[in-house]
Amino acid sequence: MGRYFNTLDMENLGKAQVLMQNYDAQLLKGPMPLDEVPKDKALVCVVNNGSFEAAGYIYDQTEYEAATVPSDPRSKVWLLVEKATAEIMAK
Repeated sequence: MGRYFNTLDMENLGKAQVLMQNYDAQLLKGPMPLDEVPKDKALVCVVNNGSFEAAGYIYDQTEYEAATVPSDPRSKVWLLVEKATAEIMAK
């Protein structure tokens, strides 16, 4: 993943919860195909790397494929966030 969410209110862990509580992110049951993401929303994948989580903005097909590799054993949380928020927060 190439663009990550970085804010002062995000600790190493609990990023999905912060996005839901502070930025009105919607929890998904799994990855949503990019062509089904509403135009005003952004797909976000929060990957658990053990001691820290990475919240990545899935902005194109290459990023989607990198985040959905079947052999990747890390746990992931999938969210929809306002696209304007994702554009600001994931630089």
